Amino acid sequence: MRSKSNKPTAKPKKSQGKITWLLYVLLFLSIIAYAFYNNPVIGIMAIALLVAVLILDFGESVREEGTKKTVIEIGVAITAVVIIYIVLILVLGTKSPIDTVASCSMLPILHRGDMVILKGTGNITDFLNTNHIPIVNVSSQAFNKMESNMSSEFLIFYPYTNNKSDINTSFIVTNDSKIALYNQLCLAKLSSIGEDYLFYKCAVPQSQYDNLIKYNYSIGRMMVNNLTERIVYTSSISIANTTIVENYSNPIIVYSTTSNDLVPLEDIIHRLYAAIRVGGNYYLLTKGDNNPMLDIQFGVYPTSSTDVVGYVLAHIPIIGYLKLLVSGQIGEVAGCNQTILR
Repeated sequence: MRSKSNKPTAKPKKSQGKITWLLYVLLFLSIIAYAFYNNPVIGIMAIALLVAVLILDFGESVREEGTKKTVIEIGVAITAVVIIYIVLILVLGTKSPIDTVASCSMLPILHRGDMVILKGTGNITDFLNTNHIPIVNVSSQAFNKMESNMSSEFLIFYPYTNNKSDINTSFIVTNDSKIALYNQLCLAKLSSIGEDYLFYKCAVPQSQYDNLIKYNYSIGRMMVNNLTERIVYTSSISIANTTIVENYSNPIIVYSTTSNDLVPLEDIIHRLYAAIRVGGNYYLLTKGDNNPMLDIQFGVYPTSSTDVVGYVLAHIPIIGYLKLLVSGQIGEVAGCNQTILR
């Protein structure tokens, strides 16, 4: 008498499916929580959940479809993504049509974790003229002089009190504050050399008189941890007797920093402020909407128009956090608890 074969029930699959969906829900909630609280512990939790979801999905697919078919399906999916990316490159005219906002320097327009869709600038002269970007003509001699002494351009307004060595690097202005320009290179030496050296050697309000770019400041307001503070910010710049003020309708562009800059190597997603034309070449000045100073004041060389990746065509919230998590960018980011009030 032949014994009956025991057919596997569907319960294990259903149970495993429920676990997978539960992990998906937890992953989604952890990403939202990380976006809201900017907490590295939550970020690590999200990475762990992402890895768990991928492992469970792969294992379930292997059991149901077999290893060969699963690998083929993954290969087809990767190929489809590559094809779509190539199509976007061709259609949008940029080598990198998709990027992710990694900081809070463009609040409130762009948030950390936003995925941005980029379009190439095309002919840079047409792009600048179409968007009404201020263009200042500068001689090659004047521009070369600036490039040979760029450290003198890295000047930031900070408030200080009657105790002249006491500066407030948060830009917050009090009733007894005075304003002075500090050189970023000197500022970087503060911890190792001392505050007295910082003030007497680095407070250089007169040094910008020989500079190509001159900065003017005003007192504005910033919301910090739900409190309104007065801050000092760059209200305008002057180049070759042309004064330029910030325009929030200018396009937001993406460019990469270089080893010459005082900031880490990364993509910068900031608003175009002005353009310097040297012969047939353009060098662009940029600024984050939520930064009190231009990028050049923080130690970033004016970017050549040929190094611009593109300008922001559209943005999608939250989705970019997946890239930030996968790339390990889960540390606490400065400036996300404050917004400059316009």
